[in-house]
Amino acid sequence: MTRFICLLPALATLAACQVETPATEPPEACPAADFQSFVGQPVSALDPDAVPPLHRVIGPDTAVTMDYVEERMNIEHDATRIVTRIYCG
Repeated sequence: MTRFICLLPALATLAACQVETPATEPPEACPAADFQSFVGQPVSALDPDAVPPLHRVIGPDTAVTMDYVEERMNIEHDATRIVTRIYCG
């Protein structure tokens, strides 16, 4: 019984050290619909500051993973660097 009483301050101290995990925000939706006006234009027409951080530019010989990332925007272009498709995934 006295051991248990001696452990109470240590247990109280440990309980006070618990860190609350902040709630994670849901990922932003892929904005591909907002960029459809760039299809048919050169890749250089896209403003690097306007493109979302989670994106990739895919050329005709570019190797890409086949994983689907809902919030990632993909920008495909042809051999002349003209945007042919913008989509999510």
